[in-house]
This record gives sequence, C-alpha cells and structure tokens, in this order.
Amino acid sequence: MSTTAIAAVIVGGIVVLALAGSVLTHRLHPELADGQHNDMVGVVLGMYGAIYGIILAFVVVTLWTQAQEADAVVQREASSLAQLTWDSEVFPPSRRDRVHAAVGAYIHKVVDVQWPLMRTGKPRYSVAQQQMRDLFTALQTYEPRTEREKAFYRKATDDLNEVVTQRRARMTIADQELPGLLKTLVYGAALAFIPLTFLYGINSRRVQLLFVASVAALIGFSLLLVVVLDHPFAGSISVDTTAYKVGPLSQFW
Repeated sequence: MSTTAIAAVIVGGIVVLALAGSVLTHRLHPELADGQHNDMVGVVLGMYGAIYGIILAFVVVTLWTQAQEADAVVQREASSLAQLTWDSEVFPPSRRDRVHAAVGAYIHKVVDVQWPLMRTGKPRYSVAQQQMRDLFTALQTYEPRTEREKAFYRKATDDLNEVVTQRRARMTIADQELPGLLKTLVYGAALAFIPLTFLYGINSRRVQLLFVASVAALIGFSLLLVVVLDHPFAGSISVDTTAYKVGPLSQFW
C-alpha cells in the first residue's frame, strides 16, 4: 500500500471510530455534556498524554535513527562497489571486464529482485548470493604481477569485504521491526487514550466532536509516522536505490 492509502486507513479510520464512539457515549450518557467531571478528566488526560508523548517520542526517535542508519548502510555498500570498480581498472582488460560484469550482475540482482522483497520485510539472504560468490571468484582467481597491481588488488579485496559487511547490515535492518512490547505500548495506549476524550463534557455538541476529532487525528498521524518509519525500505519516506545507479556504477544501467 502507498503511504497515502495507509494514511487514509489509519488516520481516517481512527477519526471516524473516535467520532462514532463519542456520539454513542453521549447518547447513552447525556449528562456528560454538563462537564461535571471535567476537572478529573482533564487531569487524567494531561497525565496520560504526557506519559504517552514520552513513549511515542522515544519510539519515533529510535525508528528515525534506524532509518538514517539504513540509508548510511546502503551508501557505504554502494560506495564500496564503486571503489571496487575503480580499483579493478588497473587489472588486465580481461580481468577488469570480469570484475565489472560481476559488479553489474550483483547490483542488478539487489535492485531488481532483493529490493522489492526488502519492502515487505523479507529480504531473503539467498538473493544475490551467487553474484557475491562470482565477485569473490573474480578476485580470488587472479594473481597480480606488478607492485601496482598488488596494491590495488589489496584495496579491491578490502572493498569487497566491506560490501559483504554492509550487505549483511542492510538485510538485518530490512528484517527488523518494532519489538512487540513497544508496539503494544504505542498502539494499546492510543486505544486507551482516545476514549478518555469522550468523557470531557462540552455544552456545544459540534465543539465536542471537533475536540475528539482533533485528538484522534493527532494520534492517527503519530501512529502513521510509526508505521512508515518501522519499514525504512518501503513507503514514501524510505531508502531508495539511487546509490547503486550513480557515479562509476551508472555504467551498469
């Protein structure tokens, strides 16, 4: 689903349910409109809102940090592949072309096959595994002759090892999600917080509904942010594949 569709479902759904709940509550208990319990309800709303705000802020900051780390990991992997491409230029043409072909096959497999799987949270470690073996084979079966080739060969080996490290980090992040306890706190607390607004009495029915809808919309957008950030490789706020298509890697597209 697109971010817009998710927003419509989450925010719209929460607002509609909150309004329906408020109308039903005041229909069953019309005395709430007198506001006799507003002092107590106001204190509870304030305390509950402060605690929920702290929890929500912690979760959002954690997920935003994870999203930034995901982008950094992708950039490092792409940079190492680009550097490997440059380092192989010193090799004989046949070996250079073999390395380039292996790099091109790898990034196409990552972008075309693995990325759609990462959007679903199921990166599948086996995808692009054969292309990674081909990269290692392209270097392991080559014996550099000159000192110049040996120097660049060592650097290319280091670059390839860095690709392996960042590849694993990327898939680990794609496979992660918010722990169950935090999900319970974030979503469960929202479900408990919204009904409290039904108890706040306001003489004007229109103002009462506007108050409930405003609180519900704020919570809905907060939950939307949590859902979007919990999947750093999906949605409009996500890490894309641009890093694999620029600089020296652009020749493979």
